[in-house]
Amino acid sequence: MPTLNMSADELREKARTIRHDVLVSIHTAMSGHPGGPLSAADYLTALWMNHLNLDPANPFWPERDRFVLSNGHCSALLYALMSHRGLFARGYLLTFRTLNSRLQGHPSKTSLPGVEVSSGSLGQGLSVAHGMALGLRMRGTPEQTVFCNCGDGELQEGNIWEAIMHAGHRRTDNLIVSVDWNNAQIDGYVENVKSITPLPDKFKAFGWRAIVAEGHDMDDIVRAWNEATAGTPARGNGCGQPTAILFKTVMMKGCPTYENIPGWHGRPPKEDEIMLMLKELGYDYQTVNEARAAMGGVQEYDGYGADDGN
Repeated sequence: MPTLNMSADELREKARTIRHDVLVSIHTAMSGHPGGPLSAADYLTALWMNHLNLDPANPFWPERDRFVLSNGHCSALLYALMSHRGLFARGYLLTFRTLNSRLQGHPSKTSLPGVEVSSGSLGQGLSVAHGMALGLRMRGTPEQTVFCNCGDGELQEGNIWEAIMHAGHRRTDNLIVSVDWNNAQIDGYVENVKSITPLPDKFKAFGWRAIVAEGHDMDDIVRAWNEATAGTPARGNGCGQPTAILFKTVMMKGCPTYENIPGWHGRPPKEDEIMLMLKELGYDYQTVNEARAAMGGVQEYDGYGADDGN
């Protein structure tokens, strides 16, 4: 199915809206992780709008690309991206983390059509994504690309490096991994907790292509995704290597008062905090209810399976 082919300016505005929806949904639930979603919003917006091949009306379309959110605690971002790509109504985001909602705290494949992997146990998503990519190649459809997003703190897990080693060995060039390189995790700064540098050299040593990009410069983001996808079988013969894009980002980007503070890894904003966050994003609301109204208010799920009650 065709992607949206947005311009860099359109992607910037879409990413701003995505940040808005992430913050409002987390505040409404008074539960969730805002830090990672705001740091990854720019580059994942570009991926979901311009590169991820899917059919919003049929999330199980056999010829789709796959996306695995390995750092599943960033689910609020995944749900906002899914909504803005047309998988369900924007107002349904306001049911995030509520009883009987499909939008669970961590993505659940059995709850929400369009979620490829139930994730959240850090370090496991890349292994699953690599297995998917190998499976597509064995099936004879390597032109379908598997995208996986990881946090940089997640790269402290040993399982990640087993997957990286195996993908390099198998030359799995229909696999692209994006890393949210914001140097912040739940208990401090990544380089202080357990250093993962030199990150590009480590990927290259395992047989990967490594692309470094500024994760909040939309022009550079577009360049990085174009360069990465150009090496996949979907764009030609394939380059014979998996690709990692290391996006240099800032936790809580878009809200300067709260940026680069590890404590925002998993804390929902209070009333006064979200009002300032939304103001710093460029929204002139008097109350949070105005922000909810801008999203359409609370809406029922209207995506795949809604008509048959599934």
